[in-house]
Amino acid sequence: MLTPVPPGPSVVVCNTCRHTADAREDETGQRGGALLEAAMRSVQAADPELQGVQIQAMPCLFACSRHCTVHIRAPGKVGYVLGDFTPDEDAARAILEYAARHAESEHGCVPFKEWPQGVKGHFITRTPPEGYVCT
Repeated sequence: MLTPVPPGPSVVVCNTCRHTADAREDETGQRGGALLEAAMRSVQAADPELQGVQIQAMPCLFACSRHCTVHIRAPGKVGYVLGDFTPDEDAARAILEYAARHAESEHGCVPFKEWPQGVKGHFITRTPPEGYVCT
């Protein structure tokens, strides 16, 4: 049930997420999560500055009332679940840019003024690292 992945900064993308709030798949039968994963990999491959964050895919983050969800995480840092993205390269770039800033931050708290516009309004939860709570 658990598959080991390399430790370090990552975006875990739900590759089985709905395409939109109303549609499970797009017109070609692709799930939104799979499209978002592909867009993230494409954006990352074209931009060396975004390659310090791993893209890790898994089926279902259990945020099913939302669509196109991701979990941004790094060891010892506050993590975030974001959702309701359009599975395209603009969203992929915003997610990866935020994840890169998250990775560079001391505790995973990125100042709001540094958030890419494309992630604003998409945060669902924040999770403290094991052994800590946020104050």
